[in-house]
Order: sequence, then C-alpha cells, then structure tokens
Amino acid sequence: MGENLTQKIIKGHLVSGSMEAGKSISIRIDQTLTQDATGTMAYLQFEAMGVPRVKTKLSVSYVDHNTLQVDYMNPDDHLFLQSIAAKYGIYFSRPGNGICHQIHLERFGMPGTTLLGSDSHTPTGGGVGQIAIGAGGLDVAFAMAGKPFGLKMPEVVNVRLTGKLSPWVSAKDVILELLRRVGVKGGVGKVFEYTGPGIATLSVPERATITNMGAETGATTSVFPSDDVTKAWLESQNRTNQFVPLSADNDAMYNDKIEIDLSALVPLLAVDPSPGDVKTVAELSGMKVDQVCVGSCTNSSFRDLAMFAEILKGKVVSPGLSVTVSPGSRSVYQQIEKSGHLSMLIASGVRILEATCGPCIGQGGAPPSDGVTVRTFNRNFAGRTGTKSAKAYLVSPEVAAACAITGVMTDPRTLGNAPAIRITSPVVDDRMIIPPLPEDVAKEVKVIRGPNIAPLPEFRPLPETISGEVLLYLGDNITTDHIQPAGKYLPLRSNVPEYARKATFVQVDPTFASRAEALRDSGGYGFIVGGENYGQGSSREHAGLCPMFLGVKSVITKSFARIHLANLINFGILPLTFADPNDYGKIKQGDKVSMKTTDITSELILKVNDRTDIKLKPAYSEKDIPMLKAGGALAMI
Repeated sequence: MGENLTQKIIKGHLVSGSMEAGKSISIRIDQTLTQDATGTMAYLQFEAMGVPRVKTKLSVSYVDHNTLQVDYMNPDDHLFLQSIAAKYGIYFSRPGNGICHQIHLERFGMPGTTLLGSDSHTPTGGGVGQIAIGAGGLDVAFAMAGKPFGLKMPEVVNVRLTGKLSPWVSAKDVILELLRRVGVKGGVGKVFEYTGPGIATLSVPERATITNMGAETGATTSVFPSDDVTKAWLESQNRTNQFVPLSADNDAMYNDKIEIDLSALVPLLAVDPSPGDVKTVAELSGMKVDQVCVGSCTNSSFRDLAMFAEILKGKVVSPGLSVTVSPGSRSVYQQIEKSGHLSMLIASGVRILEATCGPCIGQGGAPPSDGVTVRTFNRNFAGRTGTKSAKAYLVSPEVAAACAITGVMTDPRTLGNAPAIRITSPVVDDRMIIPPLPEDVAKEVKVIRGPNIAPLPEFRPLPETISGEVLLYLGDNITTDHIQPAGKYLPLRSNVPEYARKATFVQVDPTFASRAEALRDSGGYGFIVGGENYGQGSSREHAGLCPMFLGVKSVITKSFARIHLANLINFGILPLTFADPNDYGKIKQGDKVSMKTTDITSELILKVNDRTDIKLKPAYSEKDIPMLKAGGALAMI
C-alpha cells in the first residue's frame, strides 16, 4: 500500500507514536515562526527554559501585527523581540518587511520540512509542500528548545481538483467552496491534501491562499505536492537548490475524499459572522457596501494585487466607499511598483497601507457604524473589524474590485472580460531580515525590556477539589476573538495582568474579568461552560493564559478546537466535555459548582448547587495529566 504525502513527511519526522489516525504522535520540527502578537510571550517562555540557543534548523521572529506606534508599548516590544532574536540565534524580520506567512512562503518555506508557528494561519506553508502547523506560543517555544511537537495523528482527506478556474473565479473561491461543504469544524483532526490534474493550473501563491484559509475548517493543516510549479516558484525566489519533488504514491490511501471541479466554481463569499457560512456573490447582489479591504495573509500576493489593480484601471472607487490595500510583503510592494500596478491603485483612489496584517487583525481600517465591509481576509468573526455593529464579508480580489467600482455587492462576471495578469519576477531583497549572530557574539547581547514586558504570571497546581462558580455559559463556535480580542488590545499582549483585566471576554460580558478576579481572590475558582467547537480561530495562547491568570480552572464544553485545547492544557486549565451532551442544558451562569480532582484519569463528577451531578469526560490525554496537576507546562518544567 502506497503512502500519501502527509504520511511521507510525518514519517520522516516521527519521534514517537503510531501513525494511526487519532493516535498520539510526536514529530521533529525543522522550522518555527512567531509574530509579534504571540512572539513576546513565546520568547519569555523560551527564556524561562534556560536554553542558550534555538535548536531548530531555522527560527524566524516576524513583526507584522502591531506596527502602529501610537505610544511606547509597541516600539519597546519590537526592541525586545529584536534583542531576543540576536541573543538566541533567530532570524528577525523587521517591522514593515511584511506579513509572516507571505514572507516565510517567499524566503524560507521548503518542501518536505515541518514548520510550527505561533499563528493559526501557519498552514500557508502547505502551498510549497511543507507540513506547516499552527500552535500556541508555548508549543513553539518548546520546539525552539529542541522538543518534539505532540499531536493526534490526523486523518488525511484527499481533495481532488479537476478542471481549470474560469475567468473571474480564483483560488479564494476554491477554499470557500471547501468551507461551504465542511464548515468551520469539518476539518478538525484532519489534513486536507490536494491532488488531481487541477493542481497544475494553480501557482504557489494561489495554493497558499487555499492552505492558509484551510485553517478556518479547523484542520491540522493543508498541503499541496511539490512539483514543477513549486520548482518554478523557488527558482523565482533564487532558492532552486531547496526544491525537492514530493507527491503521494499512485496507490496512496486516504481516510476520505472530496472532489472539486474548478471549472464549475462561481464567485463565492462568506457571510458575517462565520467563514463557514458561504453563499454565491450573486445571491447578495446589490447589497450596499461601505468599505473594501484587500490584503491579509490570504490574498496579498502580487497576483492578487495586480488583478485588483487591473480591474480598477482607469476607474475611481465608488463615492462614499473607502478602499484599502495592504501588500503582503515588501517584495510584493516593490513588485507592484515596478509593474505599474501601484500607480494604478493610487490613481483609482485606493488607500495604500503598510505591508502588515493591518485591518485583518483590527489594527486600523475599521468600517463605519452598521456598515458593510467586503474583505479578502480569512476571518469575519463578530467585532473583529473594530466596529461591533458592522458586517464583514469575505471575498476574492475579483469580487472586492467589482464592489469597489460599483459600491454594491457585485458578481465580477457582470463586468465583461476578465483582465489578463502577467506575473513579473519578484524583487528578492533580504536586507530587512536580520540573520542570527554568531554564538560567541550572541552571548554578549543584552535583552531590552520595556515597562510593558511583564513577568510571567504564577502557575498554580491543581488542588484536590476545585470549587467555585460558572462565570459564563456560552453557545457554539466561541472564537478566541470572543475570549481574548485583538485590535486595540494587542499592545497589552506582553503584559498578562493588564490584558486579562481589560480584554478577557470583554465583548461577551464586560463584567467577566472583575467577577473572575474577585472570585479568585476569595479563594474560589472560575468555570466556563461552552458548546461545540469552543476556541476556534486564532492560535493566541492568551485566550488560555489570561483566563488562567483570572482564576479559571476548568472549561467544560461539547467539543474544543485543536489549538485552543492545547493552550488550555499548557496553562493548567482542566478541559472537559459532557459525557452526555444533553447535560449542557442543566447548567447556567452563576451556578455554584465543585469537582474532586484527586483522580483526573477518567470520568469526573461536577456537582452543581450541591444537588445535581453531571458526568464529564477528559478532553486531554494521559500524558497531559502531570502537566495539568502541576499547573501547566512551564510549572512542570
């Protein structure tokens, strides 16, 4: 029996475990990446381990989320990140160089390797045949220290592509079609591996759009083979020597199969507030649009921006409409300048932003009250835009351009013939990436710590009984944006006490943090109850770390998203699921609860208001138990 590509790469990096779907395994990590919103905490945790230098083949620290410097906090943190990188053997991508996933794809992604990143869209690397996985910052810190990464062996789903995309239809519509079929939790515990004759028609940036937004299905990762298209991409980046041909065996076996005929696809969009609520653009035709934003790690390549510019060429954006473009990297910025597309955008009235995440992460670009914003991004969770009353729709660059011209939701196929895009040679210039210092020089580097860099919080061991209160009772698909919002709160990411008090669940219940802290200070513990797919979205470990600081000791749900589950365990929060899902309705906010935790190896009993017993199942594995009892991974170390 032949092997699929996922099995081949994992087998080559397997440290322990059996490659049976659902079984625990650990793999060797070749590369890591961090970004500034998650990196400061990851490096504080790495420091706490006492390892003198990273042990990966390559680790890169990017600054792409928090580049607005409205006070001392962000610039101080950038200096911290740069000095940490110099001291511990890490590449440092300076502010303004671009978005981590776009740059890593351009300059570092390698076929057949493993990449672990403290950002949920790390699977972008699958566009070059890399097994690239998003994780919490602590897991990335462990990888930098040379520790293997533990996960459940995923099921591998063959997504077979046939045909060729029609004019006005793009790679964004491919992943939206997959989301339409499987939803935001249909990829949990799975890898989507792309095969079939249709893949040869997709460039590496187009493939990366698909693998990037595959994260919204809950998948462990997504991956394309490394083929002639990959080779041409690496050649354009002056990295020909890093090409390795890799693909599944002809008789490879898969756990499931999905067929997508590229020629049958039409322009699609995701409806606020979920990437999984997908409709055709035609269904919403004529809806008034107030803002258009192009960019993010999903759609900020040269191809995407050139297409957007060509559609707008000779036109001016619709009156009353604000349009922004964020190039994915400095290289893309220079490329659209050389090709003339930058001047086209400027002439059309488009606002050109820095090469950063920008509006996607809530850093500027907020839409007006009750407005409709059309975005080429990957997430449209409630409140993520910075305007709680606004509605966000996720689209391709083609649809975004049509909306920018007309001022209403428009199927681009109504615009006539689609423009042809000539892909020019990229600008290869690594001067904004600072390489690691030699080890003897690095030892003398002093780490710069501004006043916003707070020490790690105290990690408390699991007591034999936890008693307290249900602080929140929540529904399905609670995201990490609900738990620990980004946007204006991101500068606090290096200061857990402040971030916890000012932001934790603030969009859900502004009283949560004060109630939780008061309960903690009185000797009680906080419990959170949720529905299905709790913790979907970003990898931000603060969504576990900040509730832990506030005294939350257990989260009880119907099911968890993968990365958030790992983060809860890493920070000593007991993740449990209902033995009987119907018991979810037997608890309410404010209930007094208690649970004996002397034995957490099997079923636990939650006593509610001293009269109702609810049976709970561990969402963790046996190997996680010492960590949970110690109060988290760092406490155990």
